[in-house]
Amino acid sequence: MHNLTITSLAALGTLVSLVSALALTVPNQAEACGGTFCDSGPQAMPVDQTGENILFVIDGEYVEAHIQIQYDPNTPADKFAWVIPVTALPEFSVGSELFFDNLLAGSVPTYGFQTSTEICGDNPNGPPQDSGSDPGAGSGLSSGDGEDSAGEEPGPDVLYSSTVGAFDIVVLQDDNVASLMKWLGDNGYQQDPKAEPIFEEYLKEGHLFVAFKLANNAEVAEIHPVVLRYKGDESCVPIRLTRIAAKEDMDIRAFFLAPARTIPTNYRHVLVNPLKLDWVNFAGNYKEVVSLAVDAFGAEGNAFVTEYAGPSNVVQQFGIYEQTWNSAAFATAEAIDVVDLLTSQNLMYCYNDFEAFCQYNHPLLTGLLAKYLPVPAGMTDVDFYSCVTCNEAQIDLTAWDPALFSKDLEERIIAPGKHAVDLLNAWPYLTRMYTTISPAEMLEDPIFRQNPNLPEVPAFRQAQALARCDGHGTWTLPDGREVFVPNNAPWPDFDVELPYEEEVQQTAIKGAPMTLVNNTAAINKALDDWNRKMDPVEGQLPPGADDTDTATDTDDSGGSGGLGGEDQGCNCNVNNSAGGVLASLGLLGLLALRPSRRRRARS
Repeated sequence: MHNLTITSLAALGTLVSLVSALALTVPNQAEACGGTFCDSGPQAMPVDQTGENILFVIDGEYVEAHIQIQYDPNTPADKFAWVIPVTALPEFSVGSELFFDNLLAGSVPTYGFQTSTEICGDNPNGPPQDSGSDPGAGSGLSSGDGEDSAGEEPGPDVLYSSTVGAFDIVVLQDDNVASLMKWLGDNGYQQDPKAEPIFEEYLKEGHLFVAFKLANNAEVAEIHPVVLRYKGDESCVPIRLTRIAAKEDMDIRAFFLAPARTIPTNYRHVLVNPLKLDWVNFAGNYKEVVSLAVDAFGAEGNAFVTEYAGPSNVVQQFGIYEQTWNSAAFATAEAIDVVDLLTSQNLMYCYNDFEAFCQYNHPLLTGLLAKYLPVPAGMTDVDFYSCVTCNEAQIDLTAWDPALFSKDLEERIIAPGKHAVDLLNAWPYLTRMYTTISPAEMLEDPIFRQNPNLPEVPAFRQAQALARCDGHGTWTLPDGREVFVPNNAPWPDFDVELPYEEEVQQTAIKGAPMTLVNNTAAINKALDDWNRKMDPVEGQLPPGADDTDTATDTDDSGGSGGLGGEDQGCNCNVNNSAGGVLASLGLLGLLALRPSRRRRARS
């Protein structure tokens, strides 16, 4: 069986994707319910989603790997290039940026809470608020060709050379690292001396190398995801080469569309300790908690957490593709009609009346227009595109090529969008996993397979915050644990150093995971000790009570880091959904396919 390994090499700089996250507040009429007064509906914030994003689709004998390419927009186009090793020649195509946007938005882990207030005698509005902060007013998070020359060694063999979307792609075969490095240098690929021994290692393993560059005249605005399709039944994120350019605690996020939940087979799986998350501030310390959890004993920096596992219909199809999109309409179109045609297909529209703006309904459209229907010098895009007929004399007819525009529109926008929607319709299950990893930990490539026996993992995790009459707060987490928060103040540090990981597991392709580390009893005891010591109500034990029995039993969901669990406390008939506005530009993902006979667990 063929297997494919792809690894990022060039250090191109990282564009830190900003997550524009808005707290969702659902207004509700306050109702008395069980001795409490419901103050507000759920408030929630999605976690930061910067980092490397990769999507795998496993379809029988084939795997599709969709790589979202992160980039620094200040990188000159002629410097945008990278090399990846592969063990077989894949098929290449253009991927959909909007597909990744909707994947991220639909499955993002979101932490929130619903607030309620105890009814205190004649004061139905609860305790005075000068003793601490309002538990419902948490802050947002800041929170993913060469030819032989006389007297020179022969260069690598070129097995494939083509332009795919905005990229020129060449596949090279060689048995000499010096000639391979020379070819890369001669053809404008920046090299790191640290890469040479790793290249040598890949050459000895019989790998081919895929070299990507932006095509002639292509601009950074034209960069798009890349799709590789190859034979296999197993996916992997290779990281050996990545360590030469990686930063500490680099974010890696992997998505899987498949018939069932996907798990890591040679990396560990971690359930974070939900008490370490800052619930008051919508888990604004999420990355720190995950980073320390996957670095913990038993996980050793080689582990993932599951952020979502469940139906793929959480990913909205809207905007990825529309039936009105039709590239054939442009094949013989005049330049003066292009914007009207794009508007009729709901790909863009411009206004220049009461408010001047242009809206582009696909991120690659601006790049295509700049190439084929550029804005004249001295004008803005709104001035030009809102009335092309008014500026007919300034149209650059030498740039307009209807046949090429039609081809690029189909290849870069329409076909990838349609394919993405087809994938969402074909595959019922989506898994999203996340980790952070540092260069010193990048010694083994994580491998993933499916396990149909594992439960779903919801993305939305909601706590219940009760503002008590004594000025303190009690928070009920999704797993049922109750936490005393003095004076409705920031999330407590507790009296002892709690572990960041509740459970470290080794997962397999069948059955339940094997537990390697389980800190549930210690976490429960520490929480019980905290509540009894700090909470003036909890500390008043009834006559005959044994204050030495502090540990409480929980089921396995207690270690899910707030995943699942029924809502506790005040029930005010509120909408428990949450949302956020997300903006994401991903950097180059890393992926690989390994044959099923490969070792799946560390010895």
